[in-house]
Amino acid sequence: MTTAGPPRRVALIDRDGTIIVDKVYLRDPDGIEFAPGAIEGLRLLRDAGFALVLITNQSGIARGYFDAARLEQIHGRLQSMLMAEGLRLDAIYVCPHGPDEKCACRKPAPGMVTSAMRDLGFGPAEAVLIGDSDADMGAAAAAGVVGLRVTSAGKPAGAPADFLEAARRARVLLAEREGRQAGRN
Repeated sequence: MTTAGPPRRVALIDRDGTIIVDKVYLRDPDGIEFAPGAIEGLRLLRDAGFALVLITNQSGIARGYFDAARLEQIHGRLQSMLMAEGLRLDAIYVCPHGPDEKCACRKPAPGMVTSAMRDLGFGPAEAVLIGDSDADMGAAAAAGVVGLRVTSAGKPAGAPADFLEAARRARVLLAEREGRQAGRN
């Protein structure tokens, strides 16, 4: 990235189970419920200069549970709810494919992450991916970005307990990375 100031920070954020409660193939925009710490964590990231980018697998489209127009309504409602909190997502990337389809975008493949890097002009060192699954962490590793996994039952000990804690860690990790890079210059 070529900027005169400090590197841009980007938070790549999973949707279901990370910033909203996982409803298993959410079909109704009115069913959106923010996960614990989501609003506070998003606000902390925004205030720390992070762009907020949603990256979400939505195989419900491939499975016929809802269509792309319905997903647009869901994401429109999500944006409206965030705007009511003084927040917004800078970009949304969706993989509509099913798990058996061979695509480069379905997490754990890095396609949505690399598309965001290309479209928004940032590199792996400027990003962190926050999610709740092995697929999210696989996409982070495949794209070379830091991955932070929020916990729930059965998740790794020591992982962030909720999105707010993950956001705090993301802020510290990228600040440390920027400090190391500045020391090299």
